[in-house]
Amino acid sequence: MLPLLLLLLFLVPGSALEEPQLFQLFQTSIFPNTSSAEIAGRAVLGDVQIFSLDPATWNLDLSYPWVRQAIAESDAEKIESHYKIYMRNLVRYVRDVGRQAGLAYPLVIQIRAGCELSPNGTTRGFFDVAENGASLVAYEVGLQKWAAQQQSLLAEMVKTFLDKRKAISGLMDHILVISCKSHIHSLHKYGKETLERQVQPVAVVFARVPSPAHLLLVCRVTGFYPRPVRVDWLRDGQEVPPGPELNSTLTLPNADLTYQLRSVLAVTPHDGHSYACRVQHSSLGGRSLLVPWASSKTGQKASVVIAVLVTAAAAVIGAFWCWRRRTQVDGDLLETRDLAA
Repeated sequence: MLPLLLLLLFLVPGSALEEPQLFQLFQTSIFPNTSSAEIAGRAVLGDVQIFSLDPATWNLDLSYPWVRQAIAESDAEKIESHYKIYMRNLVRYVRDVGRQAGLAYPLVIQIRAGCELSPNGTTRGFFDVAENGASLVAYEVGLQKWAAQQQSLLAEMVKTFLDKRKAISGLMDHILVISCKSHIHSLHKYGKETLERQVQPVAVVFARVPSPAHLLLVCRVTGFYPRPVRVDWLRDGQEVPPGPELNSTLTLPNADLTYQLRSVLAVTPHDGHSYACRVQHSSLGGRSLLVPWASSKTGQKASVVIAVLVTAAAAVIGAFWCWRRRTQVDGDLLETRDLAA
């Protein structure tokens, strides 16, 4: 597992960052049986993919040209060489352990490693291993030991095996804390435009009337980047607390690599309150985007009128369709009678 972490060794100092930065390496190894293995992997900084692993060749596919610039400041060929050795050893070890522990196939081993760098410069490293979707063992940074995450023969076997490699544990502390921090700064140095891209959100507020006694205010926020965003509702200038009348969707991606979400507030028509949607995002520079709902009375009346008109129109269309259908049937009957005569 050590060579996997060598991918973090891009030692270039950088400036302080304003937001927490999370760098993660993901690897999924699927063992359909005792003689084959399929390995996939990728690395991301925040939600930007840095590189992926080609399952066929085990080569690293870099997502941007500037990633190569960062790698160029380290021994990239040596890193890739070590990484392939690591994967071959991993496959061999999993098969050996699977045989000793009597594991059933197919078998899936997942690894998540990396670090989180806070704005104040502190770093939290992590290295977690899972088996078939369940946490197996985790490395305890600073303590130089592994912790079993489940009570099983497999977890104890893996923990014992890794705890005996003291040299690896000591180096992992260095990589997961110091080297990972330098790696993040290196990527920001060369990929600043991509990694620090800021796109301001666009927000609109509209109403839906599921029934005359219910009014739903919808705040649609879209086109923003990066992903973290906060959307609140204000009632008469005061923030509406969480409750059953407040509901939000997940933050979803757009085709242009920005994000969107919707926040819905259930209110009573004609309640006399004013409402506004407040959006907070890093691209706004500390300001908030405030979108009021067109004044309660006017907006509610308009929404109700629209709902009534839509209902009436549907009724008229339905009646016209029934009349036309009946006329057509009557015409067919008359034609049939004429032919019979």
